[in-house]
Amino acid sequence: MSKSRSPLFGLSAKAKEQLVKKMIERRVKRPSGAPGAPALALRVQGDGSAVEDAWFRFDQLPGYQELHIQKEAADHLGIANPFFKLHQRVASNTTVIGNREHVNYASYNYLDLCGHEAVGTAAKEAIDRYGTSASASRPVSGERPVQRELEAALAEMYGVEDCVVLVGGWATNVTTIGHLFGRKDLILHDALIHNSVLQGALLSGARRLPFPHNDWQALDRILRKERAGHERVLVVIEGIYSMDGDCPDLPRFIEVKRRHKTFLMVDEAHSLGVLGPGGTGLREHFGVDGTDVDIWMGTLSKTLASCGGYIAGEHALVEYLKYSAPGFLYSVGMPPPAAAAALAALRVMQSEPERVARLQDRGRRFLELARGRGLNTGHSAGFSVVPIIVGSSIKAARLSNALFERGINVQPIIYPAVEEKAARLRFFLSCSHTDEEIRGTLDAVAEELARLGRKGATLRPV
Repeated sequence: MSKSRSPLFGLSAKAKEQLVKKMIERRVKRPSGAPGAPALALRVQGDGSAVEDAWFRFDQLPGYQELHIQKEAADHLGIANPFFKLHQRVASNTTVIGNREHVNYASYNYLDLCGHEAVGTAAKEAIDRYGTSASASRPVSGERPVQRELEAALAEMYGVEDCVVLVGGWATNVTTIGHLFGRKDLILHDALIHNSVLQGALLSGARRLPFPHNDWQALDRILRKERAGHERVLVVIEGIYSMDGDCPDLPRFIEVKRRHKTFLMVDEAHSLGVLGPGGTGLREHFGVDGTDVDIWMGTLSKTLASCGGYIAGEHALVEYLKYSAPGFLYSVGMPPPAAAAALAALRVMQSEPERVARLQDRGRRFLELARGRGLNTGHSAGFSVVPIIVGSSIKAARLSNALFERGINVQPIIYPAVEEKAARLRFFLSCSHTDEEIRGTLDAVAEELARLGRKGATLRPV
């Protein structure tokens, strides 16, 4: 039997064989055109050429069919879909789903600023003054003061010359990397880097090489061998890695970038508001100067309770992006209410460092108690993200659903987002989580894991 591409590796060989057999039987019975049905019919075009259905139908895309195989596998295993839950109020340490309150670990609302009165008021006032949209790109439609105020505040926070905000965090990495680098260049990134960096590197046409996770020594060895063969070289790392909850040794990476004359980019999507006494990120955590890093990138959608991304650095970098980066030049400008919300959240963070201290305390507490119960937390440093690794996509999905029934909302991360053996639940902490919530959650995790260990992965009766 050929190796399955779908995440079924948590099953025994016998269970896999049974499942594949059942799915084949179901697909054979489907009418042509149903999701997953074979489509071999030929269509005759006006010029007489024959084109298979698969080439002009979305339901015949290989990825779409594989998605349905995975859904069928979950159905056969009795696993409810844990994704796309409908929240009925602001999601912080708790949320309401299906008219029931749950302890919530599936939000990036680290400092509990989404829903904060000052943040909401700033957005409402911006709507009253500027409306809900910038309506066009900023070079075309002009700018609003709040957009520039936000950029100035972010640049000041990093101690750098300038900043530009864009309407999407993922798009910020893609357009920045894709625009700044080209075919004669080299992009080196952490092996666990975010998809947006990979897509930006692909767009750039530059050569791309990963280095082992957080291993600055391996990076140094690669640069000793490869630096001379390229013009510009970019090294990309993250402030906190969202799958694992750990952070890099920034001073060491700065040393390497200086030694080999490269650019260094730090993605602070999950470290802003989390690291450092004031929450200003990896720079503050290690006490380095903001100018030691060439490109600071971050998002406005997590700690800053808004939407979008930013690039901060020297004036030449920002000016060039503003006048020529496709993701800025050809995209609508940051909506004034979103800019106002992010700016207000940033000011609350800076004026209330106790929020950051509480978050860091909650993260340490969660990590300590999880390890005390013998749970596998991987490489997490216990700041705001703590994974609990269970080693099977099926077990991760079942555990997530079991906890949801107990009033705990936490999402599974399964293959192919991570390796099958690294499937996990990913807990995002908020400064508002209580010790009681954390203790109760971890007791439930330990109990449900023990129950799943006895139950095993078996098929439902047909």
